[in-house]
Amino acid sequence: MGTEKDDKLSENLTLAEAAALYLGALDPEERKEQQHEVNRFVQWYGRGRRLSQLVPSEIGNYAEGVCSSATPEPAKKLESPKALLSYLKKQKLTDSNLSVHLKSSKAPRKKSVAHRKAQEEVVHLTPQGFAQVEAQLQALKEERPRVAEELRTAMADKDFRENAPLDAAREAQGQLEARIRALEASLKKATIISGVATNTEKTGVGSMVHIRDMTCGEEMQYKLVTPQEADPFKGKVSYASPIGKALLDKVEGEVVEVVAPVGKLKYQIVAIKKG
Repeated sequence: MGTEKDDKLSENLTLAEAAALYLGALDPEERKEQQHEVNRFVQWYGRGRRLSQLVPSEIGNYAEGVCSSATPEPAKKLESPKALLSYLKKQKLTDSNLSVHLKSSKAPRKKSVAHRKAQEEVVHLTPQGFAQVEAQLQALKEERPRVAEELRTAMADKDFRENAPLDAAREAQGQLEARIRALEASLKKATIISGVATNTEKTGVGSMVHIRDMTCGEEMQYKLVTPQEADPFKGKVSYASPIGKALLDKVEGEVVEVVAPVGKLKYQIVAIKKG
């Protein structure tokens, strides 16, 4: 095909149509294995969304918004959508490889000043979470000698004009100290909560919440935890996250809505258990 035709196709192709092209290029057995997760990604993002409308930040939210279930090896849920996005780049249907934004773990995003101040006002931690933060802090402090030695080694090079190792060592030391200060502040402001739901009739921090997707019928299980203890790929979601907010203070049988790029996703709470 010519370049002009490729450009026209990429401008008008919807995500659902692109997914059909991708699945059609697979052998029958592989298509059967990937179809469910590809269709799930398309449904979440929006079948009618054009490829030109795919946004990296929204793709990056897919892992937490859809794939953070307590099933074994949940990161595998990302493999098929990643393959789809890589295929679109190879076929020159997208300008960049959007699969790189579909990560199984993400570095913390920069938060606004207002958001940071709100978080600094109070830090809720379970006893287990408090112990984890203490362990992280100790491990970081033990890194200080090694980082300091790397800095001294880099400074031994007297040519400071193009001393990339020195710049890297200074940056590493700055990041380390910033992380140590942040953890120390969290521990000072921490409020210890039980982490075990005291009322099984309603969801709360520590609740194990079993839900069912109202569209496809798939069932998932989450544990509601504090923001500091969140780990989507272990089924632990923060009560402050979009799905956590939707599930908090709810009862069995209730239907909740979670906002996604395609619109609102509906889940029914099947069961609530103590953590």
